[in-house]
Amino acid sequence: MAGMAAVAATALRQFAFFDVHPLKDVHDLASSPEIFKNASEISTAVSSSAGLLVADVHGSVHILNKDFVSTTSWVAHVGGRVMHMAERQGMLVTIGEEDTVRGNLLKIWDLGKTDKRNQAPVLLRSAKVQPSNKPHPVSCFALSSALSFLAIGLADGTVLLYRHLDQSLSPAASPTALPKTRTIHESSPEPITGLGFREPPTDAEAKDNNLHLFIVTTNSVYLYHVSGKGSGGSSVLLDDIGCGLGCAVMDWRAEKIVLARDEAVYAYGLQGREPPYAYEGYKSSIHTHLNYVIVVSPTSTVTTTSPATRNLAVPAGGGDGDASRVTVFDMENKVVGYTGTFVEGVWEVISEWGNVYILTNNGQHLDESYVADIHRQHGDYLYMKGDWDGAMTCYLKTIGWVKPSYVVRKFLDAQRIHNLVTYLQELHALSLANADHTTLLLNTYTKLKDVARLDSFIKTESRRSGAAELKGDLPFDLDTAIRVCRQAGYFDHASYLAKRYKRHEEYLRVMIEDAGKYLGAAAAESNLARYGRAMLDNLPEETTQLLIDLCTVSGPLTVPEAEDTTLQQSSTPANAPSYLSYLALSRVPAPEDKRGPKQRSPNAPAPSKEKRPSPTLYFAHFVDHPSYFVRFLENVAARRWGHSDEGEDSEKRDQAAVWNTLLELYLDGGSHEQQDNALKILTNDSLPCDKTHALILCSSYSYTQGLVILWEKLGMYEDVLRFWMDNHNTSPSESSASTEVVQALARYGPTHPHLYELVLRFLTSTPELLTRHQADVEKILEHIEKERILPPLGVVQVLSRNGVASVGLVKDWLMGRIKEAREEVQTDQQLINSYRLETNTKLKQVAELEDPMHAKVFSVTRCSQCSGQLDLPSVHFMCNHSYHQRCLLDHETECPLCTRQHGVIQEIRRNNERMVYQHELFLADVQDNGFKAVASGFGKGVLNMTRLDDVTV
Repeated sequence: MAGMAAVAATALRQFAFFDVHPLKDVHDLASSPEIFKNASEISTAVSSSAGLLVADVHGSVHILNKDFVSTTSWVAHVGGRVMHMAERQGMLVTIGEEDTVRGNLLKIWDLGKTDKRNQAPVLLRSAKVQPSNKPHPVSCFALSSALSFLAIGLADGTVLLYRHLDQSLSPAASPTALPKTRTIHESSPEPITGLGFREPPTDAEAKDNNLHLFIVTTNSVYLYHVSGKGSGGSSVLLDDIGCGLGCAVMDWRAEKIVLARDEAVYAYGLQGREPPYAYEGYKSSIHTHLNYVIVVSPTSTVTTTSPATRNLAVPAGGGDGDASRVTVFDMENKVVGYTGTFVEGVWEVISEWGNVYILTNNGQHLDESYVADIHRQHGDYLYMKGDWDGAMTCYLKTIGWVKPSYVVRKFLDAQRIHNLVTYLQELHALSLANADHTTLLLNTYTKLKDVARLDSFIKTESRRSGAAELKGDLPFDLDTAIRVCRQAGYFDHASYLAKRYKRHEEYLRVMIEDAGKYLGAAAAESNLARYGRAMLDNLPEETTQLLIDLCTVSGPLTVPEAEDTTLQQSSTPANAPSYLSYLALSRVPAPEDKRGPKQRSPNAPAPSKEKRPSPTLYFAHFVDHPSYFVRFLENVAARRWGHSDEGEDSEKRDQAAVWNTLLELYLDGGSHEQQDNALKILTNDSLPCDKTHALILCSSYSYTQGLVILWEKLGMYEDVLRFWMDNHNTSPSESSASTEVVQALARYGPTHPHLYELVLRFLTSTPELLTRHQADVEKILEHIEKERILPPLGVVQVLSRNGVASVGLVKDWLMGRIKEAREEVQTDQQLINSYRLETNTKLKQVAELEDPMHAKVFSVTRCSQCSGQLDLPSVHFMCNHSYHQRCLLDHETECPLCTRQHGVIQEIRRNNERMVYQHELFLADVQDNGFKAVASGFGKGVLNMTRLDDVTV
C-alpha cells in the first residue's frame, strides 16, 4: 500500500540468454519484411490467437503469419488511424479515429467470421468513447481475458469501465448496443498512463479470486476492485509515484503491474509495491515476453549508482543519436538475459510465437560507425587482458562514435588515471568535451599535483586557436575551469584565465576572496561596488582616494609618477602594480580638497556631461569607517558639484544623497565643529538637502537648533512652540524653555494670530508659569483685544479651565471690556429708539394717505426742483413735494426726488429676488461662511421673499 516502508532496490546479474538475428523478407532475403520497411507508418502491433496484428496510421489492420506475410487486411477506421487494439477469445477490440467522427471510436470485430461483402472480419459493435461533451483522447486501455470487462483511460485522468461486455455481443443485439460506461476513477489533471486487469488466479487455494484493475497515472498507482465481494467502491492508492506513457505493463501471469521509472523498475501487486529492481536511466517503454520484462531506453541510460559516472553519461557530438538500448531481464530470478544497442532506434517490441521481435526505425548509419564499433570491441578485449595503454589507443579511435562515458567509467581507478587524462585531453583537442569532462580533467591534474601539465593545458590551450576565441568557441568550458582551479587552490591559474578572457568579476573574486591580493583587485571600477568593503578593511587610505577619484574626476585617469612611486614603496609589493593601473579607464585624480566642505577648490574641474559613477553605490562600504566616509563625502561634494544644485535629475538625486548622508555623519560625530558644519548645511537653502530626512535626523540626534531651523523653513511654527512647551514640561524648574516660547510668539505671532491662544493656554497652565510671565500674559491679552483674535467670552473660557488664573489678573481687562459692551448696548438702544420713532411717523403718514375723509393741505411755497416761488400752474405730490409744471417732464406722474431715493431700494429688492434662484452661489457662500451666510439671507429676505412685480412710491 501507499504507506508501506521502502524496500532497497535489488541488483541484477547479467547473462546472455538471447541471440540477435536480422529478420528477412520471405521473397527477398536481402531486405526486411515488406510490411516493416516503413516503420513510421505502423501505429501499433499486438499478438493474438489469429497471428500477429499490425495496424497502421491509415486505419488498416493486417493479420500476419509466421513469415510476416499479410493473410488478411481491412480498413478498420475509415479516413483515420488505429491507436490501440487488443484480442481476446477471437474478438478484436480497436480504438481509433475517423474523419467523420469527432472523438475516439470503439469497434469490436469477430476474427473468426468473415463479412462476405468485403472479406473483412465481422464488425459486431461500434460506439463513440465520449463520457462528456468535451472529448478527450484515449491514452491506454485494458481488456480482461474473459472479454467481460473493458477499461479505457483518457488523457484527462478519467477511467471508464464496461461491465459484462461479452454478454452484449450477442447477434440479436443492435450494432451500437454496448454496456453503459461507468466512471470509476478521476485524477485530473494527471493523465492515465497505464491500465491492467489482475486476473483471478487458477489456484483454488488463493486468498483473493476477484478481478482487480491497476490504474497508473504520471504520479500515482491505484487499485480498483472490479468484481466479487466489495466491488464497486472507489480506487485505492497503492503508491504516490507513477510513470510515463508506455512505461507500464502487466506481467506474464497478469498478477502484477510493472512500472519503468528513471531510477528503477517497480512491481505492484494487491498488497502494494514489491522490492524494486535497480536499473537507472531514462526509459522509453516497457514490454513483456513470457517471464521476461523488456525495457527500451536511450543509449545514455546509466546502470550504475555512482553519481560521478552517472553525471558523465551525457551525449556528445557525433554520438549515437536516436540509438536505443534494449534490456531483457527476468524479474523472478533477478538476472539480465540480454542487453543490446540498436543504432537505428527501436520503434516497437513484439512478443509472438515464442520470440521477441524488435522493430527498428528506418535510419541509416555511416560506415565509420561500424569501424568505430570494431575499435571499441578490440579495446574491450585489450582492457579485459589488462593492457590499459593498448585499450586506450583503440578507444581514442572511437571518439565521436562511442559515448565518452563508456570509456571514462573504465578508467576511473587511481592506477589507470593517466590513461584517463590522455582520453580527456583528446576530447578537449577535438572540442567534444563538456563541462563535466573539463571538471574531471582538471581534478586529475590537481590530484596528481602535475602543475606542468596543468600549465600546459590552461596556458597553451587558451592560445592555440585565436580564431576560435574570436568566435567564442573555447577549447574548454571557461567557467568550469575557473571554478575547479579555485576549489583546488590554484588561484594563479584561475586569475590567469579570468584576466585572459576579461572576466573581471571572476578575477576580483579570486584576488580578494581567495588570494587576498587587494592592491591588484581593482580590475574594473564597476566591481568596486561589490568588493569595496574588503578593500577598505585592508587599504582604507588608498581605497578612499580611489573612490573619490572615481566619483569626481572626468576624463582619463593616470597616476603621477611621484605618487605612484610613493604608493609602491609604502604599501605595494615590489612585483605588484599600482591599484590604479588595473582600472578599465585611467584618469588623473584631482588634488585633494583640504578646506572643508563649504569651499570649492579653484582647481576642481567643471562639471562634465560624461557619466560618472553614483557615490551612493559605495555608501554601504563605509559602515565601519566613519572618518573616511566623511572625507569621501566632503571631497565628492566639493569636487563634483561645488555646493551647486545644477545638473540633471540623476545628478540631483546623487547630490541629495551625499548631503543627507554627510549631515547624518556630522550629527553622529557630536563635536562642536561637526555640529557647526551640520548647521551650515541646514541654513544653506541652495543645497538639495531633503528637509524631511534632515528633520528625522535632527530629531534622532536631539539636535535642537537644527529642529528649530527646519520647522521654521517648513512653516511649522506651532511645532516650534510645542517643542519648547514639551521641554518646559520635562524640566519645569528651568525658565529658558518658557522664555523661548514667548520669544517665538513674538517672531511668529504677527503673521499667525492663532498662536496667541496656544501660548495663553500654556502660560496659564501652572502657577509658576503665570507668576514668571504675568507681564507677558497681559501683553498677550492686550494684543488679542486689539486684533480681535478672540471674543471676551473665549478668553474667559481659556482662563477659567483651571484654577491658575485669578479674577484679579484680568479684572481691569474685564472691566474695560464690560464698559465697552455697555457703551455698545446704549448706542444700540438709541438707534432702536430712533428707528421706532421714524417707523411710527411713516405709519402715520401711510394712515393719512389711506383715509379718504382726511383732506391734504399743501402749504409748500417753493418748487422742490428749482427752489423758486411757486406760481400757477403747479403740481403737488402726496409726499409733500411741489413743482412748477414747467419743471416736470411731460407725462411725469411720480415725484422725481422720491423716485431717485426709492430707485436704489427697488434695485436692491430686485437683486435679492434674483438671488432666490441662484442656489449654487448661496450654497458656496454657506460652505465658506456658514451661519453668517444664512443670517444674511434671512436679513435680505432671500429665504422668505414675496415676489414684487412692481414697487411704487
